[in-house]
This record gives sequence, structure tokens and C-alpha cells, in this order.
Amino acid sequence: MHIFVDLSNHMIAEAVHQLLVKIGYGHVTTSGKPPANGSSPDMLFVDSATLTHELLTRYPGAKVLLMDTGMEKEKLYATLLSHKIHGVLSPTMELHLLKKALDAVHEGQIWIDNGSVKALLHDSGAIPKVGKTSHVSDREWEIIDFICQGLSNKEIAGKLTLSEHTVKAHLNRIFRKLNIKRRSQLLSLNMQDRQAASV
Repeated sequence: MHIFVDLSNHMIAEAVHQLLVKIGYGHVTTSGKPPANGSSPDMLFVDSATLTHELLTRYPGAKVLLMDTGMEKEKLYATLLSHKIHGVLSPTMELHLLKKALDAVHEGQIWIDNGSVKALLHDSGAIPKVGKTSHVSDREWEIIDFICQGLSNKEIAGKLTLSEHTVKAHLNRIFRKLNIKRRSQLLSLNMQDRQAASV
């Protein structure tokens, strides 16, 4: 796996580079040493300042990992909805979780740091108010919860003792009900809606 680290703080970028090599990722380049012509990274490790349309256009097949370096929650929310982000990482996450996140994203899953999920679901003013998601069923809420934890359809199927096909059908219904198209947009759902609707 080839990882391209492009962070606005060069000292942090170098530290991330060293950490990635330390935990077993040998093919890592940084913005100071961009990939050679013809070499396309599998993963982009960026922050809000380096996440640009130009970078995404240059490497269209690369999965994007966003490091949340203290972004305002509204900006993080807008970034998730504006770009195809495959993971959000905290700069304080432990090394074993970093490796788990990279492997999960490489395998096609979504990874969102727990702190970011909680902040988005409970603190952001951009979150829908009570009532907008009350028509989502209990089973669909379970699936939304698992998606917000970064689980794949296969993993959700295992946890709920369902077929992958059934999970996909539930997910399609959720998308239709909420008028969304991407898994990352489910982060905008307020998990409090279900509790408030049941009171």
C-alpha cells in the first residue's frame, strides 16, 4: 500500500511518516517528496488545509484519510459532505488504532474516530432537528449506528445475523428515506431523534 502524507504542518507530516513506517507501512511519501510521475498513491493522508480539489483530481483513485486537527465541527461536517472522505482520524489516537483505521479504509470500509462521531452527532448546529428522522425504523437505526462505527456491510450482517444482501436493502431504504447518497452523510443524523421520538 502506497500512502501519500500531505499535511500543512511539516513537522507533524514527518512524525506521521515515521509512525507509518514504524508500524509496517514501507511505501510512504510526503508532500516534500511527492510520488514520482506515474506513481499513484492508494491513500492520501491529509488535513483540512491540504484537502484540495486539485489534490483529489490528481489522485482520483486514492482513498482519503482526513486528520482532524481541531476543526470546528460545522467545518468538519461540511467537509464530510463536500468530499469523498474514507476516514477521519484524531491526532491523539493510539498506534494500534491508526493501523486498524488504515487497514479498514484500505479494505473499503469507512473509519470515523469516536470523538468526531460524538461531536458531529451531539454538538454540531448543522444536525437535523427532532422529527426529521423519526420515520427511520429501529432496525435501520441499528444499521446507522454500525455504519457510524465504520463497519462494512459484511460486518453488520454478521452482528445482526442477516445476509449482506438484506443489509444492503436496508441501507438503500435508509438512503431513500433520508434523501442521501453516501454513507458519510449518515453522520449528519442526530441519534437523539430516535429517543425523542419514542418519548
